[in-house]
Amino acid sequence: MPYKQIVIVLTLLLNFSGITVFAHKKSHKKQEVTILAKEANELMKAGNFEKSLIKSRLALTYAIALKDDNLIAATYNTIAANFDQLSEYDKAFFYYNKGLTYANKTNNDVLKNWINNNLGNIYCFDKKQYEKGIYYYKKSLQYSTKIHDSAQIVFTKLNITWAYFDIGRYEEGLPYLKYINKHHQKHGDESTIVALNMLNGMYHSYKNDSANALFFFQNAIKLGNEGNEKSDLSYSHHEFSKFLLKNGDYENAYKNLALYNELTIKLNNEEKLNKANVAGINLEIDEYKREIDKIGNEYKTKEYLLIQEQSRNKKIVIIIIILLLFFFFLFYIFSENSKLKQKNKIKDIQSQLQQNTINASINGQELERKKIASFLHDNISALLSSAGLHLNAFTSQNHTNAEEIIKTKAILEEAHDQIRDLSHELMPTLLARFGLFYALEDLCEKNSNSVIQFNYSIVVPTKTRYNEDFEMKMYFIIMELLNNIIKHSSATQANLSIQENNKSLQIKIEDNGKGFDTDKFYILEGFGINQIKARINNLKGTIAINSKLNSGTTVAIDVPITYQKKITTPVFPSQ
Repeated sequence: MPYKQIVIVLTLLLNFSGITVFAHKKSHKKQEVTILAKEANELMKAGNFEKSLIKSRLALTYAIALKDDNLIAATYNTIAANFDQLSEYDKAFFYYNKGLTYANKTNNDVLKNWINNNLGNIYCFDKKQYEKGIYYYKKSLQYSTKIHDSAQIVFTKLNITWAYFDIGRYEEGLPYLKYINKHHQKHGDESTIVALNMLNGMYHSYKNDSANALFFFQNAIKLGNEGNEKSDLSYSHHEFSKFLLKNGDYENAYKNLALYNELTIKLNNEEKLNKANVAGINLEIDEYKREIDKIGNEYKTKEYLLIQEQSRNKKIVIIIIILLLFFFFLFYIFSENSKLKQKNKIKDIQSQLQQNTINASINGQELERKKIASFLHDNISALLSSAGLHLNAFTSQNHTNAEEIIKTKAILEEAHDQIRDLSHELMPTLLARFGLFYALEDLCEKNSNSVIQFNYSIVVPTKTRYNEDFEMKMYFIIMELLNNIIKHSSATQANLSIQENNKSLQIKIEDNGKGFDTDKFYILEGFGINQIKARINNLKGTIAINSKLNSGTTVAIDVPITYQKKITTPVFPSQ
């Protein structure tokens, strides 16, 4: 696994290990708070507002401690709904808004739908701010449409229709009424059937369709008397009285108005009773505050201990991770170092093999050169000389100067000269007989001409001799460098200087030619530098090349000298 991926995995392990215990306990606490909030909501639906408010406030305290926006929003909604049922609309309005603030931070569209709808109810029926109420109803409709809640869509469109009709904007409410009439039987419920009939009666009264208006109003009142929707029944009597008054039926209009007032008084009395209950509930709530605060303090203490435990666990995990990273880092360095050593070792072996191959090739070439030169000089040249002597003896004895014999002698002499020259090129006679320095002096003299002049200087006695193999190798190295000057440098002047220093032969070759860029080493390949370097390396020496464009070239060679082996002559005692 790559280093970066391992670091990422270890970091994730750190985060996971550090919060696992806390996350588990937090999840358990969240489950408990969810159950508590659900119980509070069920108590509210059952009309047990006192216990619902106590449990919902306790759930809210825990939800805030857990920083769970969804639970906070749901609990605020339950508290608001309790006050809504108790006709404490200002408090309900306050808590609905608090709940909506937290709900908007979540993805809970069901909760957003309900809170927006409830805010619409308060704006329309309590504050009489219909524009704002319709705005929140439409927000609620967006969420119910998003979650595909058909029943809620019907319910919300019923509220929007009622709001528009209540302010006389019947044409704006008509599309919503048509939708409800079409889908109510499938998706609506009995709690809204009274309101739906009343709304149809209102619209037909607006359109002066008295027959249909009468039918729907009477149906709404009939269904209202059969059910428990006193508020909707009250509104139905009120709107029916308006319709009857409009159509001149004053007696029945008065009767329905009286029924409306009677129902309204009952509803107001119930509301007053609820408010009185609220005062009592508030007193009992105060009694429970101590218990809630006590539980809250216990919770905070547990949370603090839990955070301390988490901190200790995290420190332990951090230490473990640091140790793991440290050991991994050491292992990584050791592994990379081993790989690097292995690569260098392989590279050294390959370099040594290459060096050995080049050395073997050079040694083989020089050995073959020596053998061929010796063979040409000692055998072929001798045979040609012998053949020439025999021809001379024959012509002397027979006193003949035949043209064929003369031509044969000329051919033999030419072949002898060419073989001798080839033999000298392969192994110069001066090198073999008189040594390296005579041969180099002769080489400089032979290569000098009207185009280029080779100057030769030496501070070593010319008669000095070294090991034959050493002299031969050095001669051909220098000869190759001089050939490079002739072929490539366009120089007019070159200097060859030689000296001995600490049993090393120091050679410097300079020219005033065009030079080259030593940074572009590939140019040197054409000069045979690799073979020259290989030969010098084989002799345990060094070579340095210094050259610049249009500034000439200097080659410095430093090679340990291999001296001739001394042959000792045995001394015999005198007799």
